[in-house]
Amino acid sequence: MFILQESPIDISQAKNMCNNPANGALVSFEGIVRADKHNGGIVSELLYIADTKLVLQEGEKIIQEALSSFSITEAVCIQRIGQLKTSETAVWIGVWAPHRDEAFKSCRYLIEEIKKRLLIWKKEFYTDGSSKWLQRPQTLSIF
Repeated sequence: MFILQESPIDISQAKNMCNNPANGALVSFEGIVRADKHNGGIVSELLYIADTKLVLQEGEKIIQEALSSFSITEAVCIQRIGQLKTSETAVWIGVWAPHRDEAFKSCRYLIEEIKKRLLIWKKEFYTDGSSKWLQRPQTLSIF
């Protein structure tokens, strides 16, 4: 399951999305907005925008690839869009499996493919009031 949402990610709720008693492992990844020095400024917040239809289609395709390539029972990715402050979760991935090794491998596969293939753009806002697109949305006419 691939989810795009503007509201904060409830990690406790996300962890309970699969209740298969045959699972012995839940491996998760949580990407957090960090307030580090980047591009010459200290990050105060981020803006994520996405081509919703394409991201949902490709995100679900990536999930299905993981389900068919690894011995896992369930995989979920929740990706935030909109304005995020530092310390907020930007992306959460959970993978359930009977054994940990496949869960670890598939979780790594999922985050790598999501970062590489999804049309999600990120703009950093800095404490000095400036901002910069890290991946400029070339296909959108509003920019």
